[in-house]
Amino acid sequence: SRHELTGTLRGAYSDYPNNEGANRPEGIGRVGLRLDASRDTQFDVEGHFQIDTQRPGSPDLNAATLKRPVVYTEGTSAGVTQRFNRIIASLRGTVDRADYEDADLGRGQKLDQSDRNLWTYGLRGRLGYELTPGLVPFAQLTADTRQYDQRTDNQGYQRSSDGVAASLGTTFEFSRLLTGEASAGITSRSYEDKRLGTLTGPTADAALAYALTPITTVRATASAGITETTVAGSNGVRSIRGGVEVTHLLRRNVTLTAGINGGTNSYQGIDISERAFGALLRADYKLNRNVTVRASYAYDTIWSSVSGSSYAANTFLIGLRLQP
Repeated sequence: SRHELTGTLRGAYSDYPNNEGANRPEGIGRVGLRLDASRDTQFDVEGHFQIDTQRPGSPDLNAATLKRPVVYTEGTSAGVTQRFNRIIASLRGTVDRADYEDADLGRGQKLDQSDRNLWTYGLRGRLGYELTPGLVPFAQLTADTRQYDQRTDNQGYQRSSDGVAASLGTTFEFSRLLTGEASAGITSRSYEDKRLGTLTGPTADAALAYALTPITTVRATASAGITETTVAGSNGVRSIRGGVEVTHLLRRNVTLTAGINGGTNSYQGIDISERAFGALLRADYKLNRNVTVRASYAYDTIWSSVSGSSYAANTFLIGLRLQP
């Protein structure tokens, strides 16, 4: 009823004996603390991290590597939320760090990626109005600065930048049947290197969950924005992502999941584009409260305008999931 401490932690390592270059770790973690100073005032602090790997053939990697280079990201945020009757105002500051592992090219050669390491500092303000307890439209303004460790990257560009974004959206919760948040707006980034100019584009974020029936749930996500790149001549990547997943409780101990996802990457200033599509089928059979048998099939494909970067993959998995 007052204060809250939450956390999540997930880690994995995938090993392919016949294709060592595909081996990779992954992990994600988050811990959040909410302090209720009063009925109308809340303070919150969060720490998070992620371990991921770069895709071979990515235009940003642009090298034949022996294994997938690891990317480490971590950060923290702190904020305050204040209610004034139906008006809800919040202010949050963020600090994030990204470190890129050097790529192993074989024969003792390395591709230096230290020019991609950077800090991101941001400040976000949001003002919402509670029309009903389940519907809160809001306006949001975000400003951030991205500072690279190396002022000039390996291609000779100064990529540190300042950005600002404005968006309108709403959070909603209707009888637990439909919950989530959706927003859309515009963002603009200006770079230290005048050759890169200013990049402006639309932004969007949506995460929805709909209880179609008591045993069937539909989840949808969508996002659009500008991501970083170090490809020579490009000042950013306009990315669009989206996906839908349906989970059905076939029996009390059998759960079926199906989903599709897709996206596009468009490198600004140069002629590079990518399209991605994926599909998933999964079945979970609970032997008891702690042990689950899981079988899944995933199809992933990426089409790239860069020669040799496109691929398609079919992945079949079966195993046990232990949850003490």
